[in-house]
Amino acid sequence: MPLEVIYVTRHGFRSQWTVDPSTGNYSSFIPSPTGLPTDPALTSHGVDQANQLATHLLELNPPIEQVYSSPYYRCMQTIQPFVRNLRLLQTQSFGNVSGSIPSIRVDLGLSEWYGLARFDHPSSAPLDELQDFFPELDRTYVSSPAPSRRGESLSRLHGRVAKMIDFIIRHSDQEGHRAVILSTHAAVVIALGRVLTGQMETDFGAFTCGLSKFRRRGSEAIRASPSSNTETRIEATVLAARDKRQIGVEIGSRKAHNDLETDPASNVDPYPHDSPRFDQGSQGGNRSGLYGAWTCELDSDCSFLRGGEERGWRFSGDESFIETDDNGLWLPTPSCSDTAVDSHDSHIDPVVGTPKL
Repeated sequence: MPLEVIYVTRHGFRSQWTVDPSTGNYSSFIPSPTGLPTDPALTSHGVDQANQLATHLLELNPPIEQVYSSPYYRCMQTIQPFVRNLRLLQTQSFGNVSGSIPSIRVDLGLSEWYGLARFDHPSSAPLDELQDFFPELDRTYVSSPAPSRRGESLSRLHGRVAKMIDFIIRHSDQEGHRAVILSTHAAVVIALGRVLTGQMETDFGAFTCGLSKFRRRGSEAIRASPSSNTETRIEATVLAARDKRQIGVEIGSRKAHNDLETDPASNVDPYPHDSPRFDQGSQGGNRSGLYGAWTCELDSDCSFLRGGEERGWRFSGDESFIETDDNGLWLPTPSCSDTAVDSHDSHIDPVVGTPKL
C-alpha cells in the first residue's frame, strides 16, 4: 500500500537568538539544552502548544504510523508528546509497546534553512546527545543528506526539500505506511507545500504548531481498488500533474525557472549542497509523486490550538548573507557592523540588518 497522507507541522513557540552578519557569530540569552545558540528549546507557551498538538494528532484519520523530525531540539520537543501519548495508549490497550508504534526518525533534510554565507552556519547536535533528551529517537534510521553549512539559495532549499521528501515517500511506500508526520521549520513547511503540490508561487501557511495535510492524488481510488495496478496509476497521475504544473517563482528581482540549476545565485555558489541536487524531471520524482501529485487539504491549521494562529512566517527574498547584483554576481563583503541581528522567529536580511516576517 503506497503512502496516502503526509502531515506537516512547524515547531512550537521558541526562544530567540541573535547573529552578527559580519562575523557569523550566533548567540542567545537563554542557554540551549544542547549548548548551541540556534538550537533553543520551546518556551512554556510552546510546550503548551506541543501538548495541544499531541492531543489533536491522536484524533487524525488516517492515523499517523511514522514520525520524522528535524534534528533541532525545538522540532523534536514539539512532536515528542504525541509519540509518548501514543505509546501510553498502546501500553494501556495491549500491555506492551509493539514495534508498530512510531519512533522519532531524525532526518537532516528537514533541518533549518540558513541563507548563503561566507561563514559556516551552526549545525544541530549529534544523535548521541539528542537521544539523551529524546529516548524515542530511532538510531537505525538512515537520513537523507544534510544541507550545506554555508547555507542555501531559495532554489537550493527547494531542491533539498524535494530530495528529502522523495526519500521519505519511497521509504514509506516500501514499509507500507499510510500516513506519516514531519516536524520541521517554517521555510521547510512552505517549501514542502510547493514541492508536493507543484504550486511554486504559493505562500503556504507556516504558523507555530500549525498542521498541514497533503493527500496523494488518486490514493482513495487506489485503496478502494486492490486489484488495480497501483504503480501504473500513480505514474499516470504524476505525469498528468507534471504536465500542468507551474514551477516558476519570483525571488526578489530574479526568476527561478523550471530547471533549479538556472538560479543565478546558486550558479556562483562556491559552497554547493552536500549532495547532488534533486532533478524534478527525473524518474525518481515521478515515481515518488512530487510536483503536483499531492493536494493540500489543510494549510497550517491552528483551529485546535487555544491561541489560534501565531507567529506566521513567509519568504521575503533569498534571505542571503551575501549580496548579489542583478546578474547573480557576488558583491564585496559589507563593512563590519557592531550590531547583532535579532532573529525572532523569522529569518533575517543580514545585509540591511532588519528582521523579516
